[in-house]
This record gives sequence, C-alpha cells and structure tokens, in this order.
Amino acid sequence: MEQASLFDEVKYEPLAYRMRPRNLSEFVGQEHLIGNGKILKKMIESDNVSSMIFWGPPGVGKTTLARIIAHETKSDFTSGIKEIKKVMEDADNNKRLGIKTILFVDEIHRFNKAQQDAFLPFVEKGAIVLIGATTENPSFEINNALLSRCRTFVLKELSVENILTLLKRAITDERGFGKSKVEISEDDLKFIATFASGDARSALTTLDMIIT
Repeated sequence: MEQASLFDEVKYEPLAYRMRPRNLSEFVGQEHLIGNGKILKKMIESDNVSSMIFWGPPGVGKTTLARIIAHETKSDFTSGIKEIKKVMEDADNNKRLGIKTILFVDEIHRFNKAQQDAFLPFVEKGAIVLIGATTENPSFEINNALLSRCRTFVLKELSVENILTLLKRAITDERGFGKSKVEISEDDLKFIATFASGDARSALTTLDMIIT
C-alpha cells in the first residue's frame, strides 16, 4: 500500500480566514465609518460606492471590508492585477451587462507610478471601482492623479473590546471552535486581545495556536 505524503493531507484553513466576517452585521470595529448613519455605510446601503483607499494598520479589516462591499452591492470582486489587461476586459464586459466590478489592490503603495497610472482610465470611465488598501500615508505613496479620484477612509486599530468580541465569537461559532467546547478563561482572552495591539488577525492566530 502506497504511503500518503504530506502533500496529500487536507489543508488546514487558519482561524482568521474561517472567521472572516461575511456581512456588515458581523463586522466588528470602524464604527466611525460603518456605524448607523455613517458615511461608508450609507454609500454601501445606497449602492453608491465609488473608488476609495483604505488606510490603516494591519489586521483591522481592510480586505474584509472590501469583500463585504462587493457582496452587499452584488458586485464582481477581483483582487490583484497579475493579468491586468484581462481583468479590465472582464470589467468592461461586466459593465455592459450591468454588473459592477470591484478591483481590490492590497498594499497599493508598493505599486510604482506606471502601475498606478494603469488604473486611471478604467477608474475614470467607471469600468471598475478601485479599492486600494495601504498601511502607509496615501498622500505620499499614491499618485496624485489616482488619489484625487478616490475617497480616502482611515481605518483605526481595533480596541481590546473589539478583539474580545471576535475571540469569543471564534470560540462559539461553528466556523471556529464551536463544535469543540473549548474552555478558556476571560483573563486569558483579555491577555490575547491586549497582546494583539489592535490586530484582529494576530489575535485569532494566537488563539488558533493555543487551542490547536
């Protein structure tokens, strides 16, 4: 009998990936943007989303929020630009069919001027809604021409209470450890939340390591 290799094993999905919020009601933090009556929530609810830049530290929900926006507005979601020509062709086709395309570009500050300029004509004609995420000040890292066509939203680091909410959800939710009946003290959860320094991904990764 042939012995199974390590590559044949089922890949384990990290807790932070499994627990990624699926809609606005599950999203924790950034109340100044998506709280009741706040500007970004109004844009999403009215399906009036334009190109934007999310500026904030790691693990505060930039990628997740972009995915939620696409879901809530019934838009096609694309990330990365390995095949930018193909992406833009698909976006043009979607537009003709009445389908909005959201192009999410993580760490957009790492793209050079020519790469950033490539987005401009498609943003201008409305073929794509560009959502860029960056940990760096966009005023210094994003081309002025592109930045002037995007709205900048500042995402704040999560509070200890925000992260505690996410940790407790991970323990009780079936996507996390809800089927395992995990026992962990409130003090331990608070320690993890505090140690994460506002980074939800870091906190969930720590919890994942402790339990598994």
